[in-house]
Amino acid sequence: MGAENEAVEAPPYSAQAVDVVRLPQGRKQQDQVAVEEPLEIRIGGQPVAVTMRTPGNDEELALGFCLTEGLRPISAASPADLAANTIEVDAPGFDPARVQRSFYTSSSCGVCGKGALESVAVDAPRADTRLEAGFELLAGLPDRLREAQAAFAVTGGLHATGLFNSDGELLCLREDVGRHNAMDKVIGWAFLEHRLPLADAILCVSGRLSFELVQKAAVAGCPILVAVGAPSSLAVDLARDRGLTLCGFARDGRLNVYTEAWRVRT
Repeated sequence: MGAENEAVEAPPYSAQAVDVVRLPQGRKQQDQVAVEEPLEIRIGGQPVAVTMRTPGNDEELALGFCLTEGLRPISAASPADLAANTIEVDAPGFDPARVQRSFYTSSSCGVCGKGALESVAVDAPRADTRLEAGFELLAGLPDRLREAQAAFAVTGGLHATGLFNSDGELLCLREDVGRHNAMDKVIGWAFLEHRLPLADAILCVSGRLSFELVQKAAVAGCPILVAVGAPSSLAVDLARDRGLTLCGFARDGRLNVYTEAWRVRT
C-alpha cells in the first residue's frame, strides 16, 4: 500500500515501515504495515483483559471495553507505575466475576445464543428512539468512512468505526487492527464527550457485523448500525431482540436491512 500512498500520513504509532519485495517485478522497497501491540486493561491494579490493538486512543479503548462489558467505569489513564501498553481504569464496585461471565462475546465461545442474548439484555435496554435516516444517507456512509481512514490508506490493514449524526456528519472515527477495538474507541470517545447513550446517532463499521459489535452498539444505546459486510445469524437475533436497525452490504448504492426496517426512509 505504501508506494501507492506516499502523500498520505498515518496517525502516530499506527503504522510501521517494513521491507517488502514486490513481485513479479522483484523490486525491493519499504512499505507501511499496521502496528499491532498488546494493551493490558487494569482495574484497581488488577489485570482484567489483554487485547491486541493498534496504539492510540488507549484510554478510549479501555473505557469503551469496560462500558460494553457492564463494568461502569468513571475514568481511565496510564497506571501509576507507568507500565508500557497498560491502562488503569477507575471503576468503583468492580466485580471480577463479571469479566469472567462476559467471555460470551468471543466468536469461539461455546455459550448458546439464548444465554448470550440474556446477558446483553442486562445492560442494554431495547432501543425506543424514533430516529430515522434516509436510504441514500445510510448506503453512502461506508464511502465517507473510507475517505477519513488515514491509516488504512497507508497500510490497507485496519478496521474502522465511525459515529455519524442523523444528517450524515462524521462525529468521530477510530481505526484499529481489531474491529471490536475500533468500536470500543468510538464508544469511549462518546463517553468522554458526554454523548451516551447514542440515541440520536448512527454507527458504521468497515467490515462484517458480528454479535459483539451489535452487543457494543446496543449497550451504547445506538439505534442504527451499518456495515460494509454481512451480519452473522446471532448478530441479527440480537439486533431484533434489542430493537436495533441492522444494515449490511452497504455498497454501490445498495443496502440490506435485516431488522427494524421502519427506521430507513426510502
